[in-house]
Amino acid sequence: MVRKLQAGYDRRQVLQDISFAMGSGELVGLIGPNGAGKSTLLKAIRGLMPAEGEVCIAGRQLGDYGPQELARTMAYLPQQSKVPFAFTVEQVVLMGRSPYLRWWQRESGRDRQIAAACMDYMAVRGLAAMPLNSLSGGQRQRVLLAKVLAQQTPLLLLDEPASGLDLFYQEELFRFCRDICAAGRSVLLVVHDLSLAARFCSRLLLLGKGQLLADGVPAEVLTAERLSEAYGVPVQVGFHPVTGHADIYTERKGRRQGILPGQGEAETQ
Repeated sequence: MVRKLQAGYDRRQVLQDISFAMGSGELVGLIGPNGAGKSTLLKAIRGLMPAEGEVCIAGRQLGDYGPQELARTMAYLPQQSKVPFAFTVEQVVLMGRSPYLRWWQRESGRDRQIAAACMDYMAVRGLAAMPLNSLSGGQRQRVLLAKVLAQQTPLLLLDEPASGLDLFYQEELFRFCRDICAAGRSVLLVVHDLSLAARFCSRLLLLGKGQLLADGVPAEVLTAERLSEAYGVPVQVGFHPVTGHADIYTERKGRRQGILPGQGEAETQ
């Protein structure tokens, strides 16, 4: 549960009076324009930045959790994750098991089984011995997702997890999130593809100008009026009569006058 949350950077308020609750089994998408505060909200919930207000996880205040216990409760995947050393793919995924180990302990056979299963699911087990920094952006993202999954927490916070993934893995990611939510976990993730959000999320939170503009099922949130208000441009919304998939696009306010730079010169030569 989040209640009256406020957060910002360098005295600049980014989020104002954000309140919502999540139940187990929910796949909740955070949508809104760039700069609306989506990433800031995830960081504040995870306790990675100062914030005012209240964040409760499983009935307990965020500040009541120790670091290791919190890591067993919430897994967080930021927009950009840097691994500075030449860790292999397997080593990175096994890092997801660290909240369950004492500082002197090595990973058990069970930990390695969990890591292997997560690598299998994200189709990166064949890369297990390769340095993470030698992989493509999409491959790295899949490895980092496998690490988060290996953490096996009841709540996952994912900041643009589909970034860098091709169409197949984007849809597979959302299907997996839906499956683990059906098993009782909860996922809160930042989504820029509104069509994917409409298809897979059970609920959407629409942020705009640091405020929560709408909270509800996709059909209630993805309206032309609400999206136009949030994004500051005319937006049209339609739903396919057979599949129910959303078709969301912007309208041009009017043809721009003038020519592109260099166009006039080309036409006069």
